Amino acid sequence: MDWTALGVSLRLGVGTVAILLPFGIWLGRLLAVRQFRGKVLVEALVTVPLVLPPTVLGFYLLVTFGARSPLGQAFQAIAGQTLPFSFEGLLLASAIANIPFVVQPIQRGFEAIPGDIRDAASCCGLTPWQCFRRIELPLAWPSLLTAAMLTFAHTLGEFGVVLMVGGNLPGETRTMSVAIYDRMQAFDDRSAGLMAATLLLVAVVTLMTTTMLSRQVRRRRD
Repeated sequence: MDWTALGVSLRLGVGTVAILLPFGIWLGRLLAVRQFRGKVLVEALVTVPLVLPPTVLGFYLLVTFGARSPLGQAFQAIAGQTLPFSFEGLLLASAIANIPFVVQPIQRGFEAIPGDIRDAASCCGLTPWQCFRRIELPLAWPSLLTAAMLTFAHTLGEFGVVLMVGGNLPGETRTMSVAIYDRMQAFDDRSAGLMAATLLLVAVVTLMTTTMLSRQVRRRRD
């Protein structure tokens, strides 16, 4: 069992959720309640990481993060190291790959809130921010929870983007999925099976927790 790889995976999952959740709330609500030119394009771009093969997405991210790109050059000037094959680059790539897992559930949650609730809040003198904080967020909370849990579970199992952008650096970018691949390449079926079972257990517990908490929130709301 590669506990170091498990630690990297957990750190990557928590970091990805922390980065994406505020962004997902903003963009998900925007797509749910606003009509604007280019909305269909934005929704399509949000969905792209779901339909692109992970290796294709990883290739484009690797090019975007490379030393010849403006982003890669800026990061190297600030941090003194390249963005690819670093945990920071892996975290950024994971955040981009998981955008649909955050934005789409949150968008559906805000879409389920009737528009007349916002109108009533405005008539009662609530500002848009007060309406968002006191009314919309509590109503959309199950969707936010679902988005966070799905993103965490998906991050733990991500392989293609992780290997393309992060490589296989022990203690830095070697996640559990990459460690499983290494063990299979070495014909170590026992270790690979143990790590695969660990990821499966974490995924099942995460999804069960999401379902139970969502039901509790809905019962309290009803």
